[in-house]
Amino acid sequence: MIKVFDHYEVNKSTMAILSVAHIDYSTLILEENQQIYVRKTPTQIIKEACIEGGSTYDGRRIAVMHAIGARQKVPIPIDQIDQIFAFPTQSPKSFECSWIFYHHVKYISTRKTTEHQVVQSIITFKNGQEIILDESRFILEKQMQRTALCILKFSKVPLI
Repeated sequence: MIKVFDHYEVNKSTMAILSVAHIDYSTLILEENQQIYVRKTPTQIIKEACIEGGSTYDGRRIAVMHAIGARQKVPIPIDQIDQIFAFPTQSPKSFECSWIFYHHVKYISTRKTTEHQVVQSIITFKNGQEIILDESRFILEKQMQRTALCILKFSKVPLI
């Protein structure tokens, strides 16, 4: 039996916050060494992390929109000091929206399923873990580029 938590604090080990449809939990958190199940939605967790980091989600979103010009699927600087930056895979208002943490991504590749040639993506993290997402590689790489620009604008630390 898995343990389900009511709260989760985003940290340096957080690699992905994935939306799931399950009766007991709404989110699967991937950390470097464990999986955590949480009742709150991914966007609720991101919003709480922003508050814990010293600002509101909306404040950070507006600042990023102003700095990089993105209007949709805006990356969020959760904690600039600890270099925690995340980007949404879809609109944060969408149930299917998951959040990926930039500094953990090693590379993104394309996965074609045999059924109707549906294009999915595989994100490979630096620790070797992989996840499959329904978004195309192009979309996810664009999100990575937006997040890299966000990092350049909001921190003094190099990207690598």
